[in-house]
Amino acid sequence: MGTYFNPDNTSFRKDISGRIYVDKTGLLSLTNSFLGTADCCVALSHARRFGKSQAAGMIDAYYSSGCDSRELFSKFEIANSPDFESYLNKYNVIHLDISSVADSHKEDLVENIMERLLRDLRSEHEDCCISGDIERILDAVYHKTGAPFVIIIDEWDCVVRNHSDRPDLVHRYMQFLHSIFKSEESKSFLALGYITGILPIKKIHDESALNNFREYTMLDSDALTPYFGFTESEVRELCVRFGKDFESIRQWYDGYRISGLDTYNPNSVSQAMTRMTLQAFWKNTSAFDTINKLITLDFTGLKDDVLTMLKGGKVRVRTHTFGNDLTSIKSKDDALTALIHLGYLGYDADRGTAYIPNYEVSTAFQAALETGCWKEIAASISRCEDILWATIDGNAEQVAELLELAHRTYASQIKSNDENSLSCAVPMAYFTAPAYYSVVREMPAGTGFADFALIPRREAGDMPAMVIELKWNHSAETAIDQIKDRRYAGALAGYAKEVLLVGISYDRDSKDKKHSCIIEKLDAGALLP
Repeated sequence: MGTYFNPDNTSFRKDISGRIYVDKTGLLSLTNSFLGTADCCVALSHARRFGKSQAAGMIDAYYSSGCDSRELFSKFEIANSPDFESYLNKYNVIHLDISSVADSHKEDLVENIMERLLRDLRSEHEDCCISGDIERILDAVYHKTGAPFVIIIDEWDCVVRNHSDRPDLVHRYMQFLHSIFKSEESKSFLALGYITGILPIKKIHDESALNNFREYTMLDSDALTPYFGFTESEVRELCVRFGKDFESIRQWYDGYRISGLDTYNPNSVSQAMTRMTLQAFWKNTSAFDTINKLITLDFTGLKDDVLTMLKGGKVRVRTHTFGNDLTSIKSKDDALTALIHLGYLGYDADRGTAYIPNYEVSTAFQAALETGCWKEIAASISRCEDILWATIDGNAEQVAELLELAHRTYASQIKSNDENSLSCAVPMAYFTAPAYYSVVREMPAGTGFADFALIPRREAGDMPAMVIELKWNHSAETAIDQIKDRRYAGALAGYAKEVLLVGISYDRDSKDKKHSCIIEKLDAGALLP
């Protein structure tokens, strides 16, 4: 049994035997409906670690005639499908992981793939694989066995993404794909084509190898959406099983909304379930480089949009101009769309807006800024932990000093010095607070809306809750009085032992310090009815 031709079910067996496995076998009901139809070619482009490769291993186990997977699937959703056994282990399967050979075989990539594939084919069907083009060989195997092909290509686009400077290599590779997915012979032997990548399919001049694929992306995954990433209900079930606080998990790892469905990074959620503390599991060095490259491009409005998103806002983006290529970004919209496809931004399709989806991703932006050229913003963010702990410790003078630095930095970047810039600077000043708190802006409380409420996470320890009220050209005492008069703090009484009342004022005309702060502590028990 070869690695590339008719693989066994080892990959799927390993996945389901892990400590965490979420049943995604419902995907197979969809792929069954695609078999042998005009929609049989499926291209899935999602960010890394969203389950693309795991799904490929599941498809191997279900369709490959090189194994018997009935028992493995018997306890999962697909086993309840009326056509479960109709397609189980009855296909010739080819599974290629292009990323495993693309970099080490730049000069002979296609030849190397062919050599490995033919080696496996010959081990079982030597009489069909003596010579000829790959499509004719596959057609011969099909007619000999009577079993159509399911062809899986994982990370298919790494050649196009990483070797755009080698058009000869890309051309030979695309010709190979054309042979197995669009040749005359493939019309008879191909039952299903499943390819995965990071970016949507790029239209290459004079290449039509993949224009028969139906695409499912981070912008729109249609019916495939529930099977890549974890859904909210799946995450809630995991939180109950592992004793985790759902709200904390949501703030750290939620935020992607694809085709109307809240989607969580499955790799990060799985790791968070088995760790003592919540962490940023997804970021890596390449992420820093990619984010920096894209957010520092010289396009009008890009920097303002990034700053808006860093403080928790959303920005409008036109995704249709993106050419599905990281080497030819031509506008602000292209840069933001690339970040959406890479998973570093979320996308609200209903409103056409982009945003930083969760705290885990915001830490990747923070790290990127620290290693990049936005030195003032990076320095301001690096002080955020000091501001948070100074607030918790009741050090109002230090909070005022650090907030003044943050406000000055933010206002200089957006060319603004008004009340709005203060309300924008506060989320930047408390940038690291989501590691410990759910941060709610304009929270309904008492007889009004508190500017900011910080609700401690269950897993953050014995942290106080906070109400922050801002005043422009009024005193910090006025802010504290408003918190008390409108009884904002009462809404937080059940979340912590203490509630901090934080009044922050900004006096534009002051000749000395423009910011002042007052912090008062209340016993939360005294606020309960």
